[in-house]
Amino acid sequence: MYNRSSLLLKVSPPTEKEYGLLAESQILFSFLHLPVAKKTSVESLLEKKVCAIGYELIEAEDGNLPILQVMSEIAGQMAIHIAAHYLQSGDDGRGVLLGRIPGIAPASVVIIGAGTVGRTAARVAIGSGAEVTVLDKDLSRLRELENIFHHQVATRVATRYNIARAVQFADVVIGAVLLKGERAPHLVTEDMVKTMKPRSVILDISIDQGGCVETSRPTTIENPVFLRHGVIHYCVPNIPASVARTATNGLTNALLPYVLEIADHGLEAALHQNRGLRQGVCTYDGSCTNPAIAKLFGLETRKISDLLFWMPEPQDI
Repeated sequence: MYNRSSLLLKVSPPTEKEYGLLAESQILFSFLHLPVAKKTSVESLLEKKVCAIGYELIEAEDGNLPILQVMSEIAGQMAIHIAAHYLQSGDDGRGVLLGRIPGIAPASVVIIGAGTVGRTAARVAIGSGAEVTVLDKDLSRLRELENIFHHQVATRVATRYNIARAVQFADVVIGAVLLKGERAPHLVTEDMVKTMKPRSVILDISIDQGGCVETSRPTTIENPVFLRHGVIHYCVPNIPASVARTATNGLTNALLPYVLEIADHGLEAALHQNRGLRQGVCTYDGSCTNPAIAKLFGLETRKISDLLFWMPEPQDI
Protein backbone atom coordinates (compact mmCIF):
# COMPACT_ATOMS: atom_id res chain seq x y z
CA MET A 1 0.00 0.00 0.00
CA TYR A 2 2.90 2.36 0.69
CA ASN A 3 4.13 2.57 -2.89
CA ARG A 4 0.64 2.90 -4.38
CA SER A 5 -0.05 6.32 -2.87
CA SER A 6 1.14 9.75 -3.91
CA LEU A 7 0.52 11.20 -0.46
CA LEU A 8 1.24 9.10 2.64
CA LEU A 9 -0.16 10.27 5.99
CA LYS A 10 1.25 8.92 9.26
CA VAL A 11 1.26 9.83 12.93
CA SER A 12 4.40 8.27 14.41
CA PRO A 13 7.71 8.71 12.54
CA PRO A 14 8.43 5.92 10.04
CA THR A 15 10.32 2.90 11.30
CA GLU A 16 13.47 1.70 9.54
CA LYS A 17 11.38 -0.88 7.68
CA GLU A 18 8.84 1.75 6.61
CA TYR A 19 11.56 4.03 5.24
CA GLY A 20 12.45 1.16 2.93
CA LEU A 21 8.86 0.96 1.68
CA LEU A 22 8.62 4.60 0.58
CA ALA A 23 8.17 5.18 -3.13
CA GLU A 24 10.08 7.46 -5.49
CA SER A 25 8.95 11.13 -5.27
CA GLN A 26 6.26 10.32 -2.71
CA ILE A 27 4.89 12.93 -0.31
CA LEU A 28 5.34 11.87 3.32
CA PHE A 29 3.22 13.79 5.84
CA SER A 30 4.02 12.74 9.42
CA PHE A 31 5.68 13.58 12.69
CA LEU A 32 9.30 13.05 11.67
CA HIS A 33 11.58 14.15 14.53
CA LEU A 34 14.58 13.70 12.25
CA PRO A 35 17.10 15.17 14.74
CA VAL A 36 16.79 11.90 16.71
CA ALA A 37 16.56 9.66 13.63
CA LYS A 38 19.42 7.76 12.04
CA LYS A 39 21.36 9.33 9.20
CA THR A 40 20.39 6.36 7.01
CA SER A 41 16.73 7.38 7.40
CA VAL A 42 17.44 10.88 6.11
CA GLU A 43 19.57 9.45 3.29
CA SER A 44 16.67 7.18 2.31
CA LEU A 45 14.39 10.22 1.96
CA LEU A 46 16.98 11.98 -0.18
CA GLU A 47 17.74 8.95 -2.35
CA LYS A 48 14.05 8.41 -3.14
CA LYS A 49 13.45 12.15 -3.62
CA VAL A 50 10.64 12.05 -1.06
CA CYS A 51 9.00 15.32 -0.06
CA ALA A 52 9.03 14.80 3.73
CA ILE A 53 6.86 17.26 5.66
CA GLY A 54 7.06 17.18 9.46
CA TYR A 55 3.89 18.00 11.36
CA GLU A 56 6.01 19.39 14.18
CA LEU A 57 7.54 22.06 11.91
CA ILE A 58 4.45 23.44 10.15
CA GLU A 59 3.76 27.03 11.20
CA ALA A 60 0.61 29.14 11.31
CA GLU A 61 0.62 32.79 10.30
CA ASP A 62 1.13 33.84 13.92
CA GLY A 63 4.23 31.66 14.24
CA ASN A 64 2.55 28.94 16.31
CA LEU A 65 2.83 25.25 15.43
CA PRO A 66 -0.84 24.32 14.86
CA ILE A 67 -0.53 20.55 14.45
CA LEU A 68 2.02 20.06 17.21
CA GLN A 69 -0.01 22.33 19.48
CA VAL A 70 -3.00 19.97 19.46
CA MET A 71 -0.86 17.02 20.54
CA SER A 72 0.92 19.19 23.12
CA GLU A 73 -2.37 20.26 24.68
CA ILE A 74 -3.35 16.61 25.11
CA ALA A 75 0.07 15.62 26.45
CA GLY A 76 0.04 18.51 28.95
CA GLN A 77 -3.31 17.44 30.37
CA MET A 78 -2.41 13.76 30.41
CA ALA A 79 0.89 14.45 32.18
CA ILE A 80 -0.82 15.48 35.40
CA HIS A 81 -3.18 12.50 35.39
CA ILE A 82 -0.24 10.16 34.78
CA ALA A 83 1.83 11.82 37.52
CA ALA A 84 -1.05 11.50 39.99
CA HIS A 85 -1.31 7.79 39.21
CA TYR A 86 2.39 7.03 39.72
CA LEU A 87 2.54 9.01 42.95
CA GLN A 88 0.07 6.54 44.46
CA SER A 89 1.27 3.68 46.62
CA GLY A 90 -0.02 0.92 44.31
CA ASP A 91 2.74 1.40 41.70
CA ASP A 92 5.57 1.74 44.23
CA GLY A 93 4.97 5.46 44.32
CA ARG A 94 5.46 7.82 47.25
CA GLY A 95 1.86 7.44 48.41
CA VAL A 96 1.29 11.14 47.89
CA LEU A 97 -1.91 12.88 46.79
CA LEU A 98 -1.22 15.27 43.92
CA GLY A 99 -3.75 17.74 45.33
CA ARG A 100 -4.07 19.04 48.86
CA ILE A 101 -6.07 18.60 52.04
CA PRO A 102 -6.14 20.92 55.08
CA GLY A 103 -3.08 20.64 57.28
CA ILE A 104 -1.00 18.71 54.71
CA ALA A 105 1.50 20.27 52.32
CA PRO A 106 0.50 19.75 48.67
CA ALA A 107 2.59 17.81 46.19
CA SER A 108 5.28 19.82 44.43
CA VAL A 109 5.10 19.80 40.63
CA VAL A 110 8.06 21.25 38.72
CA ILE A 111 7.56 21.94 35.01
CA ILE A 112 10.55 22.73 32.80
CA GLY A 113 9.36 24.62 29.73
CA ALA A 114 6.53 27.16 29.50
CA GLY A 115 5.28 26.27 26.02
CA THR A 116 1.97 24.60 25.24
CA VAL A 117 2.74 21.39 27.17
CA GLY A 118 4.06 23.26 30.19
CA ARG A 119 1.27 25.82 30.25
CA THR A 120 -1.43 23.17 29.93
CA ALA A 121 0.15 20.95 32.57
CA ALA A 122 0.40 23.92 34.92
CA ARG A 123 -3.31 24.70 34.50
CA VAL A 124 -4.35 21.13 35.31
CA ALA A 125 -1.90 20.85 38.23
CA ILE A 126 -3.12 24.11 39.76
CA GLY A 127 -6.70 22.90 39.39
CA SER A 128 -5.73 19.75 41.29
CA GLY A 129 -4.35 21.80 44.16
CA ALA A 130 -0.66 21.06 43.63
CA GLU A 131 2.17 23.49 44.31
CA VAL A 132 3.43 24.38 40.82
CA THR A 133 6.77 25.80 39.72
CA VAL A 134 7.52 26.53 36.06
CA LEU A 135 11.00 27.18 34.70
CA ASP A 136 11.81 28.67 31.31
CA LYS A 137 14.52 30.82 29.74
CA ASP A 138 11.96 33.21 28.23
CA LEU A 139 10.94 35.87 30.74
CA SER A 140 7.98 36.97 28.63
CA ARG A 141 6.53 33.47 28.82
CA LEU A 142 6.99 33.37 32.57
CA ARG A 143 5.37 36.79 32.92
CA GLU A 144 2.43 35.58 30.82
CA LEU A 145 1.99 32.55 33.08
CA GLU A 146 2.01 34.71 36.20
CA ASN A 147 -0.78 36.82 34.71
CA ILE A 148 -2.84 33.93 33.35
CA PHE A 149 -2.84 32.02 36.62
CA HIS A 150 -3.08 35.10 38.87
CA HIS A 151 0.20 34.29 40.63
CA GLN A 152 -0.90 30.77 41.63
CA VAL A 153 2.26 29.47 39.98
CA ALA A 154 5.86 30.15 40.98
CA THR A 155 8.18 30.95 38.09
CA ARG A 156 11.95 30.70 37.80
CA VAL A 157 14.46 31.39 35.06
CA ALA A 158 15.76 28.03 33.82
CA THR A 159 19.36 28.30 34.98
CA ARG A 160 21.31 25.20 35.99
CA TYR A 161 21.19 26.25 39.64
CA ASN A 162 17.42 26.91 39.65
CA ILE A 163 16.67 23.61 37.89
CA ALA A 164 18.86 21.64 40.30
CA ARG A 165 17.24 23.22 43.35
CA ALA A 166 13.70 22.81 42.04
CA VAL A 167 13.96 19.12 41.13
CA GLN A 168 15.60 18.29 44.47
CA PHE A 169 12.36 19.05 46.34
CA ALA A 170 9.88 17.99 43.65
CA ASP A 171 7.41 15.14 43.83
CA VAL A 172 6.86 15.40 40.07
CA VAL A 173 9.16 16.78 37.36
CA ILE A 174 7.69 17.34 33.89
CA GLY A 175 10.19 17.94 31.09
CA ALA A 176 8.45 19.99 28.40
CA VAL A 177 11.34 21.51 26.46
CA LEU A 178 10.95 22.21 22.75
CA LEU A 179 13.59 23.52 20.37
CA LYS A 180 11.88 23.58 16.99
CA GLY A 181 13.54 21.14 14.61
CA GLU A 182 16.38 20.36 17.01
CA ARG A 183 17.28 17.73 19.58
CA ALA A 184 16.19 18.61 23.13
CA PRO A 185 19.07 19.53 25.47
CA HIS A 186 19.65 17.62 28.73
CA LEU A 187 18.61 20.27 31.24
CA VAL A 188 18.12 17.76 34.07
CA THR A 189 21.39 15.93 34.55
CA GLU A 190 21.93 12.51 36.09
CA ASP A 191 23.48 14.13 39.16
CA MET A 192 20.29 16.17 39.61
CA VAL A 193 18.15 13.03 39.36
CA LYS A 194 20.24 11.41 42.11
CA THR A 195 19.21 14.22 44.50
CA MET A 196 15.47 13.71 43.97
CA LYS A 197 13.11 12.19 46.53
CA PRO A 198 12.82 8.39 46.46
CA ARG A 199 9.93 7.27 44.23
CA SER A 200 9.31 10.76 42.91
CA VAL A 201 8.15 10.89 39.28
CA ILE A 202 9.75 12.23 36.08
CA LEU A 203 7.68 12.61 32.92
CA ASP A 204 9.95 13.47 30.00
CA ILE A 205 7.49 14.78 27.42
CA SER A 206 10.46 15.82 25.27
CA ILE A 207 11.51 12.20 24.77
CA ASP A 208 10.38 12.19 21.11
CA GLN A 209 13.10 14.80 20.52
CA GLY A 210 15.74 12.99 22.51
CA GLY A 211 14.57 13.91 26.01
CA CYS A 212 15.53 16.77 28.31
CA VAL A 213 16.43 14.47 31.22
CA GLU A 214 19.79 12.72 30.98
CA THR A 215 18.51 9.48 32.51
CA SER A 216 15.52 9.18 30.16
CA ARG A 217 15.06 6.55 27.46
CA PRO A 218 11.97 5.90 25.31
CA THR A 219 9.35 3.57 26.78
CA THR A 220 6.03 2.25 25.49
CA ILE A 221 2.39 2.50 26.53
CA GLU A 222 2.54 -1.22 27.43
CA ASN A 223 5.67 -0.73 29.58
CA PRO A 224 5.67 3.00 30.31
CA VAL A 225 7.97 3.34 33.32
CA PHE A 226 11.35 2.33 34.68
CA LEU A 227 13.22 3.09 37.89
CA ARG A 228 16.57 4.90 37.85
CA HIS A 229 18.30 6.15 40.97
CA GLY A 230 15.09 5.45 42.87
CA VAL A 231 13.07 7.80 40.64
CA ILE A 232 10.14 6.64 38.49
CA HIS A 233 10.66 7.65 34.83
CA TYR A 234 7.73 7.84 32.41
CA CYS A 235 9.05 8.39 28.87
CA VAL A 236 6.37 7.42 26.36
CA PRO A 237 6.98 9.31 23.07
CA ASN A 238 3.35 9.42 21.95
CA ILE A 239 1.29 10.13 25.08
CA PRO A 240 -1.83 11.22 23.11
CA ALA A 241 -2.12 7.64 21.79
CA SER A 242 -3.51 6.77 25.23
CA VAL A 243 -6.61 8.78 24.32
CA ALA A 244 -6.68 7.73 20.68
CA ARG A 245 -10.20 8.92 19.82
CA THR A 246 -9.62 12.44 21.14
CA ALA A 247 -6.15 12.60 19.61
CA THR A 248 -7.38 11.43 16.19
CA ASN A 249 -10.15 14.02 16.06
CA GLY A 250 -7.84 16.80 17.23
CA LEU A 251 -5.09 15.87 14.77
CA THR A 252 -7.57 15.64 11.90
CA ASN A 253 -9.00 19.08 12.65
CA ALA A 254 -5.53 20.65 12.49
CA LEU A 255 -4.16 18.58 9.59
CA LEU A 256 -7.05 18.42 7.12
CA PRO A 257 -6.74 21.98 5.73
CA TYR A 258 -3.14 21.30 4.65
CA VAL A 259 -4.03 17.96 3.07
CA LEU A 260 -6.90 19.54 1.13
CA GLU A 261 -4.65 22.37 -0.05
CA ILE A 262 -2.20 19.87 -1.52
CA ALA A 263 -5.01 17.76 -3.03
CA ASP A 264 -6.79 20.76 -4.56
CA HIS A 265 -3.80 22.71 -5.88
CA GLY A 266 -0.94 20.23 -6.15
CA LEU A 267 2.20 20.03 -4.03
CA GLU A 268 4.27 22.77 -5.65
CA ALA A 269 1.41 25.27 -5.73
CA ALA A 270 0.52 24.55 -2.11
CA LEU A 271 4.14 24.99 -0.99
CA HIS A 272 4.51 28.14 -3.06
CA GLN A 273 1.37 29.73 -1.62
CA ASN A 274 1.62 28.58 1.99
CA ARG A 275 4.75 29.71 3.83
CA GLY A 276 3.79 27.80 6.98
CA LEU A 277 3.55 24.55 5.05
CA ARG A 278 6.94 25.23 3.43
CA GLN A 279 8.44 25.51 6.90
CA GLY A 280 7.55 21.86 7.48
CA VAL A 281 9.49 20.53 4.49
CA CYS A 282 12.63 18.63 5.52
CA THR A 283 13.57 16.99 2.19
CA TYR A 284 12.45 17.79 -1.35
CA ASP A 285 13.49 16.33 -4.69
CA GLY A 286 16.67 14.80 -3.30
CA SER A 287 17.77 17.87 -1.31
CA CYS A 288 17.76 18.56 2.42
CA THR A 289 15.83 21.79 2.99
CA ASN A 290 16.07 22.03 6.79
CA PRO A 291 19.31 23.74 7.92
CA ALA A 292 19.28 22.21 11.41
CA ILE A 293 18.98 18.66 10.07
CA ALA A 294 21.57 19.31 7.36
CA LYS A 295 24.05 20.61 9.94
CA LEU A 296 23.39 17.69 12.29
CA PHE A 297 24.07 15.04 9.62
CA GLY A 298 26.71 16.91 7.64
CA LEU A 299 24.54 17.39 4.55
CA GLU A 300 24.30 20.20 2.04
CA THR A 301 21.18 22.30 2.49
CA ARG A 302 19.09 24.10 -0.14
CA LYS A 303 16.22 26.52 0.33
CA ILE A 304 12.86 25.04 -0.58
CA SER A 305 11.99 28.27 -2.41
CA ASP A 306 14.92 27.65 -4.78
CA LEU A 307 13.60 24.19 -5.65
CA LEU A 308 10.03 25.12 -6.55
CA PHE A 309 9.22 25.62 -10.23
CA TRP A 310 5.50 26.21 -9.83
CA MET A 311 3.96 28.84 -12.08
CA PRO A 312 0.34 29.99 -11.77
CA GLU A 313 -2.01 29.05 -14.57
CA PRO A 314 -2.78 31.97 -16.93
CA GLN A 315 -6.08 33.66 -16.18
CA ASP A 316 -8.74 33.89 -18.90
CA ILE A 317 -9.23 37.41 -20.15
